[in-house]
Amino acid sequence: MELEFAGVIWEWRGPAPYHFVSVPEDECDQLAETAAAVTYGWGMIPVAVQVGATRWTTSLWPKDGGYVVPLKDKVRRAEELELGQEIRVRLTVDV
Repeated sequence: MELEFAGVIWEWRGPAPYHFVSVPEDECDQLAETAAAVTYGWGMIPVAVQVGATRWTTSLWPKDGGYVVPLKDKVRRAEELELGQEIRVRLTVDV
């Protein structure tokens, strides 16, 4: 399954701050249809992500009935991404 969408980068300010992009509702609905087949626990969904020219593997985190894509500092630096910026995200879920 491949999904592509635009989203705004936001920051979670916990003990270990992290940056995310929320997956839009329509794409979350599609993910929910396959989640049971691919999740490895706590609702996490393993994915390959591409932003710009940078591609990496991670897991979508469930949040408030949807999912969020974690953005590693390494990725943000490589693509010169900033808090509040809207970006295009491509997700690949191996089903």
